[in-house]
Amino acid sequence: MKKITSLAPGRTCLFGDHQDYLGLPVIACAIDRNIKLTAEQNNTNTFVLNMIDIDEVRVINIDATFDKLEPRDYFASSLRVLRRYGCVPNVGYNITITGDIPINSGTSSSSALLMAWIRFLITAFGVDNEITPEFISKIGYESEVLEHGEPGGMMDHFSIGVGNIVYINTKDPFSYKIIGTELKGLITGVSGVPKETIGLLGEVKGNALIAIDIVKQNFPDFDLNTSEIEDLDQYRNCLPDRLIPYFDAALKNFHYTKEALKEFEKPVLDLKKIGELMNQHHEVLRDLLKITVPRIDDMINAALRAGAYGAKIVGSGGGGSIVVIADPKNEDSVIEAILKAGAQEAYGVSVDPGVRIIENIEI
Repeated sequence: MKKITSLAPGRTCLFGDHQDYLGLPVIACAIDRNIKLTAEQNNTNTFVLNMIDIDEVRVINIDATFDKLEPRDYFASSLRVLRRYGCVPNVGYNITITGDIPINSGTSSSSALLMAWIRFLITAFGVDNEITPEFISKIGYESEVLEHGEPGGMMDHFSIGVGNIVYINTKDPFSYKIIGTELKGLITGVSGVPKETIGLLGEVKGNALIAIDIVKQNFPDFDLNTSEIEDLDQYRNCLPDRLIPYFDAALKNFHYTKEALKEFEKPVLDLKKIGELMNQHHEVLRDLLKITVPRIDDMINAALRAGAYGAKIVGSGGGGSIVVIADPKNEDSVIEAILKAGAQEAYGVSVDPGVRIIENIEI
C-alpha cells in the first residue's frame, strides 16, 4: 500500500498581469503558501477526496472518462488529459487536501490544487513522457484552460510547476527561464474581496484582442511582440476611444515587464528600481484596465506610505490580493500598515521551488 504526498505552492505575478493571453511575457514567482495533498492507497476503485478546508468530500471512480465536463471541474479535466499521456489509474486512494493559500484571492489556490493533484497522479500511475517541470506545467495548462475553454493563460501553471522566479515567454514558440531563486522583502496582502476571474478576464482580453486586430488591419506590419512604448501615438489614432486604454495597457505593461527583466538579470537586485517599475505597472492596471477596487487601492497606498518600494494588484482583478516589495528591515511596519488599511491578511512570503513530491512510501 502506497502513501504519496504532493505539495504545490501558490504564486504571485510580479509583472505582466493580463499579458499572457496576448502572447506577451510575464514575470511571476511561486510563493511559500501551499496546497498539500496526502494520498493513501485503498482497496476500492475510487478516489475519495476529503477537502478539509471547504468541508467537502468528493468520490471519483478511477475508470471515469468524463465525456462531458462540468464548469471548472479540474479534477475531471486533468484525469481526462492525463489519460492521453498514458496515465491510467488502476487503484483507488483516500486523499486528504489542506492548504494555507487564501481561496479566491488571486494567488492561485485553484491552480495549486490542480497541480498538486496532477503531480500525485503522475507519481502514482506514471506517464509515457519524461516527467519534467515543463511537462507538469503543460498538463496543468491543458487541464484548466484548454479543456474548459477558459480565457486565462499559462502563467499560473508554469509559475507553480517550474517554481522560483520565472520569466515566461508566452509567444509561440513558447519558452521560459528561471531568473531568480529568492526575493527579499516580498509581501502578500489579501483584501478579503473575492476576485472576479472569468467575467473580468474575458472582458479585458476580448477588448484587448479587438484593439490589436484593428491596429493590424490599419498597419499590416504591426507586431505586438516587437512593439515599443514609443509607438503608442502612431497606432492609437485608428482606434475608437473605448478601446484605446486596452491597447495602451498592452504596450505599457509589456514595456515595464521588459525593463523588469533587465533588473532581474543583474547580479545584484535593485529592490527600489524593481519597486518603481511595479508601481508604474500598477498604475496601468488601475487607471487603464480599471481592475482594482477601493480596498485594494487603500492597501497599496498604505504600503507605499509606510515606505514600501512598490506594490501592485495581482491577477485578474476585481478584488483578490496585492504584492509588495519593501526593504526587508521595514517589512513588519509595511505589513501593519496594510492590515490597518483593511486587509484580511498580510504576511511576508519567500520564493518557493515549485510543485513536488515530499513523500512516496510503502505503508
